[in-house]
Amino acid sequence: MIEKDTYKTIDVAPESSFFKDKNSKFLGYAFPVQNEHDVKIHLEYLKKEHYSARHWCYAYQIGTETLIYRANDDGEPNNSAGMPIYGQIQSFEVTNILIVVVRYYGGVKLGVGGLITAYKTSAQQVLEASKIIEKTIDIHYNISFEYKNMNTVMRIIKEKNLNIINQKLELDCEITISVRKNESETVFNLFDNLYEISIKKV
Repeated sequence: MIEKDTYKTIDVAPESSFFKDKNSKFLGYAFPVQNEHDVKIHLEYLKKEHYSARHWCYAYQIGTETLIYRANDDGEPNNSAGMPIYGQIQSFEVTNILIVVVRYYGGVKLGVGGLITAYKTSAQQVLEASKIIEKTIDIHYNISFEYKNMNTVMRIIKEKNLNIINQKLELDCEITISVRKNESETVFNLFDNLYEISIKKV
């Protein structure tokens, strides 16, 4: 059975979504992220941008095989904000994404049910406005060899149409390649079986 070697994510941050209930305003934002540092930067930016808002609730998911995720209610009742947002990330089957819903309180309490609906709807709207793309899950390998073996290495890279991410071509050469997950074992074995050439996963 061929393992799944693609994932869905968003390419760029779309326009924010807007939802209103009993004078409370909910603004939904989606950002492509690669790590938790990216998450922090976007959250800090939104807190400055909407400094007078009451809550900045969010959820994110990062990774393709090992997933890191978090849902944060930011002061709203337990599981009334972060989890409904995260539920939409799961429903749209996207990863490497952060969704933040900024709430301006309108003076009327919505109750837990109302909050769940509002946060879920905001996340859904911003995901519907996003351009969702499919990307391949790539494995990175480092190939080390002496300059005299350059032709052998380059021939395989060309034949297999491999992406070179980085290269250091001196007497001792190093090339970092990216290989689609489903082809990674075949490519690894090709290089691994060669004399004087070593390959390791990065």
